[in-house]
Amino acid sequence: MKIVTFNVNGVRARIDTLIEWLKETNPDVVALQEIKIQDADFPRSAFEKLGYHCYLNGQKSFNGVAILTKGEAKLSNRILPGDSDDKQSRFIEAYYQEKRFVCIYLPNGNPKGTEKFEYKLKWMDRLNQYCKKALMSEEEIIVLGDFNVIPQYIDCKYPDQWTQDALFDSQVRAKFNYLLNLGYLDAIRILNETDSLFTQWDYRNRAWEENNGVRIDHIILSPNAADKLEKSWIETSLRNQEKPSDHVPVWISLSEK
Repeated sequence: MKIVTFNVNGVRARIDTLIEWLKETNPDVVALQEIKIQDADFPRSAFEKLGYHCYLNGQKSFNGVAILTKGEAKLSNRILPGDSDDKQSRFIEAYYQEKRFVCIYLPNGNPKGTEKFEYKLKWMDRLNQYCKKALMSEEEIIVLGDFNVIPQYIDCKYPDQWTQDALFDSQVRAKFNYLLNLGYLDAIRILNETDSLFTQWDYRNRAWEENNGVRIDHIILSPNAADKLEKSWIETSLRNQEKPSDHVPVWISLSEK
């Protein structure tokens, strides 16, 4: 099973690229973030023509997440428990082929010292408690998306540039590591511990041209899912196309056994 996560930074802006990419790569499950569109306006038919079922938690102009599956899935949740006042569309969960997929767009949190940063920390606490409880099911769980977390120093080119940023804050990294300490595994780092593995490059300051990137898009796996991991990789070619997202897709392949 081929699974991919991709922060598209606006599905309307990338629709042509998205469709051609899906035709070429044909993943079984696609998790999208920052679709920036309401459910009713999502170009569902374009994806359905490729054989995808679409499960959405959209929001006008901001945020928004989606899960696309080659066969019919069961939408199980669009709300991350813990804050009934949270109206931002950042979470969606679906079951497909006896696997539990949790697609997230975690808050950025900048600037530090503001309500945005506190919201990020609280959102991560809610996610961690949700994922901790989910582990008790002993299901194959795949949590994937834009975490807006740089986990390690090797996950950015110039760590000193990020010391005051919410993506690299020590509290934020500790909350990400909480999931790993529970038993989830970072699908990229299980198989590749080298540096310069990035998933996002800013549009400014020639970040792409100088490979000044960060790894903030992740796929983490419960132990039962990690047992089936065959490959994991980052696909950088889309970042070099015309009008690209500032993120690139992250992939895994799971065995059927």
